[in-house]
Amino acid sequence: MLNRFITSLSTRKYLYIGIPAALVVVCLVTMFYLNHEPAMFDPQSRAKAHAEESGRNVVTGYVTTATLIETVEVLLNKRGGYLSNDIMPPWVFLDNVPNWEFGVLTQVRDLARAMRNDFSRSQTQSTEDPNLSEADPLFHYDSERWIPPDTEGRYAKGQQALDAYLERLADPADTDAQFYARADNLADWLSIVEKRLGSLSQRLSASVGQQRINTDLSGEVVARQSTDSPGVIAVKTPWTQIDDVFYETRGSAWALIHFLRAMETDFAQVLNDKNAMASFRQIIRELESTQEPLHSPMVLNGSKFGMFANHSLVMANYIARANAAIIDLRKLLRDG
Repeated sequence: MLNRFITSLSTRKYLYIGIPAALVVVCLVTMFYLNHEPAMFDPQSRAKAHAEESGRNVVTGYVTTATLIETVEVLLNKRGGYLSNDIMPPWVFLDNVPNWEFGVLTQVRDLARAMRNDFSRSQTQSTEDPNLSEADPLFHYDSERWIPPDTEGRYAKGQQALDAYLERLADPADTDAQFYARADNLADWLSIVEKRLGSLSQRLSASVGQQRINTDLSGEVVARQSTDSPGVIAVKTPWTQIDDVFYETRGSAWALIHFLRAMETDFAQVLNDKNAMASFRQIIRELESTQEPLHSPMVLNGSKFGMFANHSLVMANYIARANAAIIDLRKLLRDG
């Protein structure tokens, strides 16, 4: 009787230890599986396949619009689906992929708005496209909301609105849907990209902390700001956000590479006319360097010239070089 009682206690002990341990292992394996960045795709071939499946003609703007749709598709249906609004374990413990998603989403939002305001309109007094005016606010829906109406549903509706615009764009009988591949439209969108990359570069560089001279009002004597700022500003990204900024940048660059490759087709005539194709491709080349595999279990944050790598500074270098090339390209589009 005593032996049976002792055996029962021993079995319960193993169960109390084994079940939680097994759950932890399953959770870790699942997290490792879901911590995955999607592979790149070829915008031209995907757009061609998209057109063949739907029986549409590939017209000016088709590749860019189809690439935007495909990017949203990847965002929603990659391995593990859309993770930013998940609240249950093990998904809630992941932060690398959700930050990657936010970087992609930022570029999706910017391009969707640029298409609504610029690419689809011939001048400022033109009527905006109804499908694009529907898609734009849907992509600006809260990226972390899980209570219905859920985020994925809104983004999927935005994707459907883009596809409706694409269908009208490829229809020769529908002259209301247009995509104007002009130098000024491209330069306006690039000015938004320039600001995004500039912000990311600053945040990445601040991983080691910096003392920066305040240049907020430089260049204009009568300029004013709401509140006074010190002449020297201490800037440092909190250590808990180092990897967040890193993966947000990777996601933003991932989306930009696809959009730029698509525009290389749609704006080919404009770029060749301005003798800017080489400059355009150099931007893509710089951004492609940001997608190199991270051969480290974590994002390292070594000192500037210390023994250990600082992955944020390496990323900042590629982003800054791409941003400098965009500034030169915008000048070339304007004056070339």
